[in-house]
Amino acid sequence: MTKSTNSGSGKAFSDLASRAKRIRVICLGLSALDQIWRVDRLMSGESEKIRSFDYATLGGGMAANAAVAVARLGGSAAFWGRGGDDAAGHEMRAALAAEGIDVENFRLFADGRSSVSGVIVDLTGERQIVNFRGHFPEQADWLQLDEIARASAVLADPRWPDGAVALFNRARAQGIPAILDGDVADAAIFERLLPLTDHAVFSEPALAAFTGSADDAELAKLKRFNCRVVAVTRGHHGVSWVENGTLHRQAAYPVGVVDTTGAGDVFHGAYAFALGAGLATADAMSFAAATAALKCKHAGGRAGIPTIPDTLAFMRTNQ
Repeated sequence: MTKSTNSGSGKAFSDLASRAKRIRVICLGLSALDQIWRVDRLMSGESEKIRSFDYATLGGGMAANAAVAVARLGGSAAFWGRGGDDAAGHEMRAALAAEGIDVENFRLFADGRSSVSGVIVDLTGERQIVNFRGHFPEQADWLQLDEIARASAVLADPRWPDGAVALFNRARAQGIPAILDGDVADAAIFERLLPLTDHAVFSEPALAAFTGSADDAELAKLKRFNCRVVAVTRGHHGVSWVENGTLHRQAAYPVGVVDTTGAGDVFHGAYAFALGAGLATADAMSFAAATAALKCKHAGGRAGIPTIPDTLAFMRTNQ
């Protein structure tokens, strides 16, 4: 059975803005420093040189961007992750703190190297990314897990499995929803994390790499992990998910796309925020899709992340 879901409105969102400050989301995983070049066209794949008409250095990373999305929406966000005690690490930590994000569990290791990405964005908003994931200790025994008791929801990407296992185990023990940002990763990582996950939200490339296909039918096949929700985001084609054996679809919101960088990260952060607020899955998907769509109207992974009044107003005008 398949259901198409329309954009939410009304009672589900009526007091969301007034409750935002009480929604606390812990986001664990990757923080990267993004070096972004804007170009007329993407590289063809051959040896070549192209000219950039704009350049910027900005904070990025899946879980870090998700934390910024939570903060911009008015929630209380914490970022848990690792960096090097280097210029990039200090720049990233300062940028997150400036957003009002709790960075107490963002540790900069003296012998570590921070993650740095090169991002090339064309005139249509499509991008190519090369990422150095950094070098840090894998152990997560230094995390302040007692802080999880104050969380409304927790989110992790697959870049720090030991940290995600510690986070998700404690969240499950305390009945706090755990959301996995299913970006491309080794199958063994998903085999380890999915049994601890309540809401698994894959990108199309990640789902295809893990199961062999990004078709909606693959979502139901992942029921062996006992996730409450398994979803796949499809950019301008929206998002599909399976819940209680039923396939659902949420259309993407139409916007003039400038840059898709970070859109998936923003989707995940907004989705975790909405679940932390107690929204039903369909309403959370609609809210996340609207938040991510608004981000795509601006260049950079964080510059266009909207506030909650802007997101709700956008949803009302695009029912």
